[in-house]
Formats: sequence, C-alpha cells, structure tokens
Amino acid sequence: QVQLEESGGCLVHAGGSLRLSCAASGMIFSINDMGWYRQAPRKQRELVAIVRGGGSTKYADSVKGRFTVSRDNAENTVYLQMNSLKPEDTAVYYCNVGYPEGSIYYGTEFWGKGTLVTVSS
Repeated sequence: QVQLEESGGCLVHAGGSLRLSCAASGMIFSINDMGWYRQAPRKQRELVAIVRGGGSTKYADSVKGRFTVSRDNAENTVYLQMNSLKPEDTAVYYCNVGYPEGSIYYGTEFWGKGTLVTVSS
C-alpha cells in the first residue's frame, strides 16, 4: 500500500505561480511512476504531468511550457511547479502513483485526496 498526501493548493491570481507537493509513504519505490491529475468542476479527471521512475516526463498539452513535474526519490516526494497560471487551471489536483508497464503490479494505482487550486482572473 502507498499513502499520498498533497499540499500547496490555494487561491492565486492569474499569472501567478504555485508549487504542489505530494509526500508518499508505504511501499513506494524509485521505479514507480509519480504524477498529477486534476479535475475541474463538471469535467472528467485528466492527466496533468507524470515523471517516470527513469526520469522521463509527460505533460498535458495545456500545461506544456508552464508546469514542471519533478521528484525527490530520497524523500519519496513529487512536485508540480505551476507558472503562468490561468483561470482554466482551477481544479482539484490529485497525486497519483503507479507502476510501469512490465511490472507485475502494472495497473495498480494509488491516489491522494486532492488539493484545491483556484486561479482568479
């Protein structure tokens, strides 16, 4: 089992910056994929950014060039640096941990409870 705790969500003005953190505990390994999803009101949850165990990253087109995902394996923490925030970035942001394709645990995922980011215009 993996437990995830997000922090850093708050109200910010458009154009501002924010950094989200997610601390993982339990059976977490450097091979795990770690990342962020978000869910805006009346919309489906969507991928924001992930960083794989090997260090490669993947971003949603809507955040490329503005958001940066990173991880600290020693601290079992994943971060999301968000710059040039827009009102459409308003959502609950969820931390996610998964296993890479090829792992016997592939398909198993863990989720945090979410942290609210509100971007005012």
